[in-house]
Amino acid sequence: MALLEVENLTVDIGLSAGVLHAVSGVSFSVERGETLAIVGESGSGKSMTSLAVMNLLPKRAERHADRLVFDGVDLAVAPEARMRALRGNRMAMIFQEPMTSLNPSYTIGNQLTEALRCHRSVGIAAARERAVQLLEKVGIPAALRRLNQYPHQLSGGLRQRVMIAMALMCGPDLIIADEPTTALDVTIQAQILHLLADLKTEFGMTMILISHDLGVVARVADRVAVMYAGQVVESGAARSLFRTPRHPYTRGLLNCIPVPGRTAPGTPLGAIPGQLPNLIGPRHGCAFRERCAFAAPECAGEIPFVAAGPDHHVRCVRAGALEAAA
Repeated sequence: MALLEVENLTVDIGLSAGVLHAVSGVSFSVERGETLAIVGESGSGKSMTSLAVMNLLPKRAERHADRLVFDGVDLAVAPEARMRALRGNRMAMIFQEPMTSLNPSYTIGNQLTEALRCHRSVGIAAARERAVQLLEKVGIPAALRRLNQYPHQLSGGLRQRVMIAMALMCGPDLIIADEPTTALDVTIQAQILHLLADLKTEFGMTMILISHDLGVVARVADRVAVMYAGQVVESGAARSLFRTPRHPYTRGLLNCIPVPGRTAPGTPLGAIPGQLPNLIGPRHGCAFRERCAFAAPECAGEIPFVAAGPDHHVRCVRAGALEAAA
C-alpha cells in the first residue's frame, strides 16, 4: 500500500490579473521506502505541489484534490491541528534555501530541539542529546559546539546539513527534499546527495526529491514524475524513463545534460527554445506545444495521460512520432 496517494491535485491562486493555475490535475503515489523524484524547470509547479501536500500554501492559494491521503489520513480535509501533529513529526520537509528557512534569531540548538519537544515528551537535555547525535550523523564536526551557534555562523553546506538533521529529529516516515542542493557548489552537492541516500536507507524513510537537475535524479530516484506548467507530463520507473523518454519535454531536458564519454568537449549542449506559458486564465491543449518540434494540430485538443509501457505514462498525443524519431 502506498504511503502517500495524490489524485487530481490542483492549486489555484487568485491574482488581480486572474486565477493562476499553479498545479493542474497532478496525480502520483509514493510507496514505502521509495524515492520519487519530481523534476522540471523553475516555475513548473514542483515546489507548489510539495507545499500543497504539507498544507503550507500561501493564504490566497486554494487546494483541491480527489484524493490526498497520507498513511490513511485524508489530508484534503484534515483540520490544521491534525496537520500540525503530522508536520515535523511523520512528514518533514527540507527547504531549498537554508539561510532563509532557518531563523537567524535563534541558535541551531533551539531550532533543532523545538520540533522534538513539540511532538515528543522529552526534556531539554534529551532533546539536545538527540540533536548532537543527528548533527554528527549528517557529518557536522564539533556538533555540541554548533548547538550554541547561529545560522549566519555556518557555511551553506553546514546549514543544509542542519536542515537535514532538523527534518530527522522525530524520525519521519516521509521526507520531502525541495531542491536540497540548489545553493551549493558541485562538490558539496554530491556529498548532500550521498548523505540523503544513506540516511534514507538507514532510517527506512520514504522520500520525495524535487529537482530541476535530471543528472542528480538519475543517481537516487526509483521513480520519476516530470512536471511542466503545473502538470505531470510523464512518469515512470527511473530506468525506463531515462532509457526511453516518451515526452518531447523530457527528451529536451535530457539533451541538456552532458554525457561523459559521449559529449565531446566544446560541443554545445541541448536547449529547449521558448519559455513557460502564462498560467493565468483558462488553458487548452498541450502546454508545451508552442516549444515542441513535434507539435501538430491535434495538440490543441484534450491531451490524456495514457500508458506508454509498464509503469510508464505520458501526456502526449505525439509520443509515437517521438519514439520513431529516436
